[in-house]
Amino acid sequence: MPGYQCNTCGAYHATLPTSYGAVAPDVWLALPEAEREERAVLSSDQCIVDGHYFFILGRLEIPLNGEAEPFSWLVWVSLSKADFGRANELWETAGREVEPPYDGWLCTSLPCYPSTLRLKVKVHTRPVGHRPFVELLPCDHPLYLEQRDGVDLTRVQALAEALMHAEGEMP
Repeated sequence: MPGYQCNTCGAYHATLPTSYGAVAPDVWLALPEAEREERAVLSSDQCIVDGHYFFILGRLEIPLNGEAEPFSWLVWVSLSKADFGRANELWETAGREVEPPYDGWLCTSLPCYPSTLRLKVKVHTRPVGHRPFVELLPCDHPLYLEQRDGVDLTRVQALAEALMHAEGEMP
């Protein structure tokens, strides 16, 4: 991606990022730090909280109009215990992408949008080594509309400007 002149800080940034992600699901982030190790297990791809809440990290892709590669958010999605178990069972299995999609709920607060928590999704398994694809189900949320219709580089730059200068976990 080409660079851009930042409207927030005035500096020239050599590249325009097209992917951002959260380190953990919001439920994990809400736990008191002193309780995290006792109540939760967090890896780079999966999370279990209190033995009852199950999450995987997926890629919510937004078509980038005029570009070959999409813009993407790495997001945490809750799955049922059964679906989480199945996904875990197939984690390193070649051919796992033929698995039917799992139902889930978005569990990552994305900045620059109204609340994204609990948006209903389908999680599509991809070949080993590739994060699952997160498909938002139809609704009137701006994130769904962007996934359906795509965005242009102006929107990606606006996201970069907001995220690069925000405090918090996301960039």
